[in-house]
Amino acid sequence: MRTLLTACVGMVLMAAPAFAGPVWTFGPNDEGAMKLEYKGQFQLNMRDTGSEADGEGDTKEFNFRRNRLALMGAYGPHFGLYVQTEFGEDRNITPFLVRDGDESDFEILDAVLRFRYDDRFNFWVGKFKYSFSRENLEACEAPLTLDRSVLIRAPLVDEGTRDKGISIWGNLLEQKFQYRIDAMNGRNDSSSSPESNFRYGARAHVTLLDPEANHGYKGTYMGEKKVLTIGAAYQMENDVAYANTVTEDAVDYQAWTADLFFEYPVEEVGTFTFSAAYADYDLDDAYKGANFEDDVVGIYGEKNGGYVKIGYMLPNTPLQFFARSENWSLAEYRGIVDQEIDWYGGGFNYYFRGQNMKLTMELSKADFDKEGIFGGEKTEDFTTFTTQLQVMF
Repeated sequence: MRTLLTACVGMVLMAAPAFAGPVWTFGPNDEGAMKLEYKGQFQLNMRDTGSEADGEGDTKEFNFRRNRLALMGAYGPHFGLYVQTEFGEDRNITPFLVRDGDESDFEILDAVLRFRYDDRFNFWVGKFKYSFSRENLEACEAPLTLDRSVLIRAPLVDEGTRDKGISIWGNLLEQKFQYRIDAMNGRNDSSSSPESNFRYGARAHVTLLDPEANHGYKGTYMGEKKVLTIGAAYQMENDVAYANTVTEDAVDYQAWTADLFFEYPVEEVGTFTFSAAYADYDLDDAYKGANFEDDVVGIYGEKNGGYVKIGYMLPNTPLQFFARSENWSLAEYRGIVDQEIDWYGGGFNYYFRGQNMKLTMELSKADFDKEGIFGGEKTEDFTTFTTQLQVMF
C-alpha cells in the first residue's frame, strides 16, 4: 500500500516541470511529498548600442536572467501544489532597450493548487501561466533557443507571463488531444480600465506522435521523444482599455494563435526540431484614438506576427545548434505607427548534465523597418551577443 501511494504522489509531482532537487515524504503512509529545486541562469550580455553620451557605444553586463527557488508538493494521487519565487536584479540590458537598472525585487512567480481527478480532468487555481501561446507555456529552463520571444506576451496582463485565476484542462483520446479552459484576471486594474472583467481563454492541441500531456511544454526534448503537435488558442476580455480617455471610449481585447511543433530523432544522424507560430492581438485599433492609453501600444500592445525556430542536435555529442526568425507588426512603437520588427538569431546549447547544467551562446539582431527619432524617442537596429550558464539543483 505504501509503495502504491508513493508511486501516485510521484506521478503528481512529475506533472510539474521537475528536473532535479531533493524529495521529502511525510504522512503515516508516505502519502505526502515535497520537492525543492533551485534554477539559475547567469548571463554575460553584450550589445552594440546603449552606452556613452550619444548611446552609440557598446554595452556589457553580467546578470541573472532567472534566479528561482521552486517548491512542489503532493498529498495522495489527487492534490498537488507548486510555488516558485524569483529574485530579480537591476538589469540594464533589456530585450529592446539599454537603460538604468530597475530596483531589485523578490516575487512569488507561481502559487497554484492542483486538483487532479484523472488524466482527463485537472482543476488549477492560483497564479500560473495562462493557456494561450505555446511558447509562453514552454518551460523557461527547456527552450530550444536562448529564451522565448518577448513579443509573444499577451497585452495588458498585470502579471506578465502569468495570471491569477482558474483553469480546467485534461487529455483525451489516449493523450492525443488536450483541452484547456481558463478564467483569469487579465487586466486587473480597476482604476485605469473601463470595467473590471475576467479574461477568458481556450486552447487545444492534437499530438500525432508521442504525447505532450503536461500543462507545460518543452522547446526541445533533446531526442528523447518523437513529437508532432498542432495547437490553437483564443482569448478575450471586454472593456479592457480606453481608445479615448477623455470621452471614455472603451475597447475590447481578443486574440488568437496557431502553432506547430515537430521534433524527430534519427539514429546515428541526429535530432531535428522545427517550431512555428502566428499570433494576432487585437485591441479594436485603440491606438487610432485621440487620447489612447499608453498601454495599448508598444511591444505589449496591439500587434500581430510570429516566429520560426529550427534546431539540430548531434547524434553522439550533447551539442545542439539552433536558429530563430521572427517578424512582428506593432500598431505603434516609440512614436512610430505601424512599426515592423524583424528579429533573428542563432547559436548553440551544450548540455553537460542535460537541462540541469548547460551552456548557451546566441547572437541576435533586431531590425526595425523605420529608424530614427520620433517624438523624442530614438529607434535603431541593434545586435546582442549572450552567453548563458544554466544550473538547476
